[in-house]
Amino acid sequence: MQKKEKENYQRFLEIAKQETASVLDNMDEDALERAAELIRQTGRKGNRLHISGIGKPSHIAGYAASLFSSTGTPAYFLHGTEAVHGSCGQLIPGDVVIFISNSGETAEMRATVTAIKNNGCAVIGVSGNPDSWLAAESDVCIRAGVEQEGGPLNRAPRMSIIAELFALQALSILLQSELDITPQQYVKWHPGGTLGKLRREELKS
Repeated sequence: MQKKEKENYQRFLEIAKQETASVLDNMDEDALERAAELIRQTGRKGNRLHISGIGKPSHIAGYAASLFSSTGTPAYFLHGTEAVHGSCGQLIPGDVVIFISNSGETAEMRATVTAIKNNGCAVIGVSGNPDSWLAAESDVCIRAGVEQEGGPLNRAPRMSIIAELFALQALSILLQSELDITPQQYVKWHPGGTLGKLRREELKS
């Protein structure tokens, strides 16, 4: 590496260690518990969970919807901008939407969250800004913030994405734990790939 590259790389590692430790040490447990209970109540009524975001958080939303579904809580990806162009049709009153936004302030996000609420859905916000518009408009807001992103300009989402991932993964743990899923059930949901193969082998032994 050239000197500048190495300096930026080493700085990134230092920030990543600091921010990761801070996120884990300051996990918003109260909000996570309230969000989990809201999702459970929604499921008991026969309603559904959707996960959305705009920009890079939209990729996190897709992953989270897949993770939740594979661990016993069916979830659906809601496209953050297509939502205001017809995709809100996948929502029914009483559903819950998790919306991810680090700033919680963008115009696109406001339009989508407003449309979600106008369709009779509750909102769980995941944001790095507890004083944001999203936090104020959410039924529950999970704090997932960092001080630094870790890049040369401290702009592109890096550490904030990690914080959002940890928050959603922690929420999935709370939901999965109550379900007490058996290995047999997990294989039904995840029959393919190495995980499915390992589980099938475990069940045979």
